[in-house]
Amino acid sequence: MAMMRLRREDPRVVGSFRLHRRLGAGGMGVVYLGSDRRGQRVALKVIRPDLAEDQEFRSRFAREVSAARRIRGGCTARLVAADLDADRPWFATQYVPGPSLHDKVAAEGPLSAADVAVVGSALAEGLVAVHEAGVVHRDLKPSNILLSPKGPRIIDFGIAWATGASTLTHVGTAVGSPGFLAPEQVRGAAVTPATDVFALGATLAYAGMADSPFGHGSSEVMLYRVVHEEAQLHGVPDALAPLIRACLAKDPEERPSTLQLSLRLKEIAAREAQGLGDVRPPAPRQDHDRPTGRLAEGYAEQRTQRRAAPGATPPPRTGSSRPNASRPSASRSGSRPGAPRNTTRSGSRSAPRSGTGRQGPRTTGTGRRGPANPRLLRQRLFVFVVVTLLVALGIAAAQGCQGPARGLGDSDVHPGQSQQSHGPRVDSGHGAPQS
Repeated sequence: MAMMRLRREDPRVVGSFRLHRRLGAGGMGVVYLGSDRRGQRVALKVIRPDLAEDQEFRSRFAREVSAARRIRGGCTARLVAADLDADRPWFATQYVPGPSLHDKVAAEGPLSAADVAVVGSALAEGLVAVHEAGVVHRDLKPSNILLSPKGPRIIDFGIAWATGASTLTHVGTAVGSPGFLAPEQVRGAAVTPATDVFALGATLAYAGMADSPFGHGSSEVMLYRVVHEEAQLHGVPDALAPLIRACLAKDPEERPSTLQLSLRLKEIAAREAQGLGDVRPPAPRQDHDRPTGRLAEGYAEQRTQRRAAPGATPPPRTGSSRPNASRPSASRSGSRPGAPRNTTRSGSRSAPRSGTGRQGPRTTGTGRRGPANPRLLRQRLFVFVVVTLLVALGIAAAQGCQGPARGLGDSDVHPGQSQQSHGPRVDSGHGAPQS
């Protein structure tokens, strides 16, 4: 909300509130930003001097303040204090930070269907509380709706009136804003909660297309259109157009209630939000053909392995002298010489999962564990070679010691031959040293 410096004629203290800035001026008076001794900020409206001298106005103002005290709801600015007997009557409401709906749309353009539905459902719920207190706002419009961080808030109940009261302050003069007045207000008939429903429909139309549903022109032209012409809703989202048109019905009996309106707008908001969620792009790990960012290099290597034919040998990595076929063979069987390696390194490499149809290379490229590290592969290869040599030496030493027990002389078996002929019997006989 725009703030202006205090003018020379503006008061500095009203009641127990110190005034700091001007927030705006209207037909009833000037609104100031004030604060009490505890630092609580309020929006304080001081009535114009000419209206303060009108006893009829004072009586109506007192009834409106009394009715405003009964309003309980999170979508309205709570009444904090008032002085009806002062030389210039005033009342203070909770200060709501944030731009008005009018300023928001003027600066950023029309809201999306989901945003309009969310704002509308909250406002309709707030009007339910207002009407339950026996009050009709009578001047609901975009500039009287503030978009606070906690949700929209309805402000300025300055011309609110008890249900069933006339809209006229003087004969032939309608109270409110042209383009957002209901037809019954223009004709001077009694106002009802349906009057606020009409104004809410016009407000939501403005939020959805950044324009008044009755166009522009002088007050007389606008009031004539409200009574005799249909609202123009070109540009209003299709999901909201039928409901807004029902709110703008000329006959108050044909308009939905505030409770029905709140429930319907909540449904539209949920559906629109779900529609937006369905078109969200997939997660990056599901799109391996077009990786981005730090995983691009790893995904490129994975694609090379995926495109290889089943059973084909993947291309060797740089700096690796180890045959690629040895890894899957070691992970498939525990009776081969590579079985001890698979046992000692179970934490770093496990057998393929059943039903995947993949061999060892898949465990390093699932898309979840990141790209393979060449340096780590070289370290693992080095460990594998060292372990293999130790196992071979252990087998040779074991067979050399047990040679006489088997009836073999020192001249019958050469140590080099025992590694080749008896190596496959490691698992079934004596076992190899564990690394």
